[in-house]
Amino acid sequence: MRTKFSSELIALTEELAHMAQLTQEASERATAALGGADLTAAYEVFALEEHVEIEHAKCEDRSVILLALEAPVARDLRQVITAMQIADDLMAVSRSLSRVADVVVRRYPAVVAPAQVLDLLVEMSGAVTHLAGSAVRVIAAQNPPRDRVLVPRDENLERLRGRLVELAADDGWPHGSAMAIDIALLAHHFERAADHCVRIGRLIRFFHTGIPLYAQTEA
Repeated sequence: MRTKFSSELIALTEELAHMAQLTQEASERATAALGGADLTAAYEVFALEEHVEIEHAKCEDRSVILLALEAPVARDLRQVITAMQIADDLMAVSRSLSRVADVVVRRYPAVVAPAQVLDLLVEMSGAVTHLAGSAVRVIAAQNPPRDRVLVPRDENLERLRGRLVELAADDGWPHGSAMAIDIALLAHHFERAADHCVRIGRLIRFFHTGIPLYAQTEA
């Protein structure tokens, strides 16, 4: 029975890792869609979201079965609970990226913003892709560092978000309120995706150390 339980835990981790890789790929495609008004890349983001949803359902089903039939305790219980929460975070990242692709599709064939603003959005998207890659690595790591943040918050993201909101809210903004709203929403979606990536790192640290999220520091 223990061998079967261990194999189920391994399968759960593998499903989670695959889900994370799909999410990272969606982030890369979202950046391409945004920067080049690339309709194909935008639809690839939608397709990847569907795959992430399928993987999420697999993780959820396997986790529920493990909890119901195996009644895990201590570290094993922590692993299952952590996996469920990480799957939810990855799903949230994927959905945020799909909202970005929505804007690209709606504004096609035009770009979503003038060049100066678009550069900031692409930079923000690239930062999220980097964070998603970090999340993939810490999920796959067998023994990640226990004494530091595993997915550090990108302080530049807050600066970029603030600059985008400032530009869109400026009284002299010449591109209309609809575009200003889209820009603010895009910044919000990227910020939310980044927050979930950072939280995944904190969840992984919780699994390996038992330190609750509220007790973890940025050090």
